[in-house]
Amino acid sequence: MPKVTQQHMDARREQILDAARRCFLRDGFHSTSMQDLFAEAGLSSGAVYRHFTSKDEMILAIAEENMRDVLDITLAVATNRQGQSMGAILAELLDVIRAKSVEGQDVAGLAVLVWGEAMRNRSLARKLDHLLGRIRANLITLVHDHQESGVLPANATAEGIASTMLSILPGYILQVALLNPAVVAEVPDAVRALWPGPAGER
Repeated sequence: MPKVTQQHMDARREQILDAARRCFLRDGFHSTSMQDLFAEAGLSSGAVYRHFTSKDEMILAIAEENMRDVLDITLAVATNRQGQSMGAILAELLDVIRAKSVEGQDVAGLAVLVWGEAMRNRSLARKLDHLLGRIRANLITLVHDHQESGVLPANATAEGIASTMLSILPGYILQVALLNPAVVAEVPDAVRALWPGPAGER
């Protein structure tokens, strides 16, 4: 029997998650059964269960993937100290969310579903809390740097500023999910204007 490669396993896992995203967006988490997921993926129950033991595992995996790009951007900037303004960093996060929502992935719509599910699923809520905590920690590091360089005011805590900036993301995601993305197309540029770099640098 030929050995199954990791590349094949990864592709099969993504096939299952793509099917799960379509089902969840169409019917919601609770109205989607495992049989629905098998049919949507075009796979046997055994093939699906080899990767995910439950629907909750799929929901958690989708939530993690949704937040990975946001976490990666904040981590890269916090690590490399690229000298970007806070507005440019936040705008980049918004651009990623919007792009992934208009390219057929509907990251925003899935995020709203995940938030609702987290209200009843403690495991999911803990995971989201952990991921948001990591994003917030990266932003706090960046805010500290900008305060030390005089770009951001020092009369507010870095923690408070980071939390304020992070709070913009859910409102933006909700609007992208519920409205035509074109309605909020100018928000990233507005964020850049509100938090420019030194001498208006963006």
